[in-house]
Amino acid sequence: MIGERDIVVWIVSTLLALGVGWSRYDKWRTRNKLVRELAAMDPERREKVLSRLNPKLAMDAREQLMKRFRIT
Repeated sequence: MIGERDIVVWIVSTLLALGVGWSRYDKWRTRNKLVRELAAMDPERREKVLSRLNPKLAMDAREQLMKRFRIT
């Protein structure tokens, strides 16, 4: 038999899963936008922007530029 507590636990679990999924999607969308903007920049400006970013984020952006746009 399903009780109130079971329903509450399922609702809370669903809301938590939706929150995690939305957070990951938003992070992906933001990074995708950043990489597209970097690809549109001239090389000197791109390197200046990348040098100001967090090193891990800059490395990820460089990898995506190489993979998707063949830009070094």
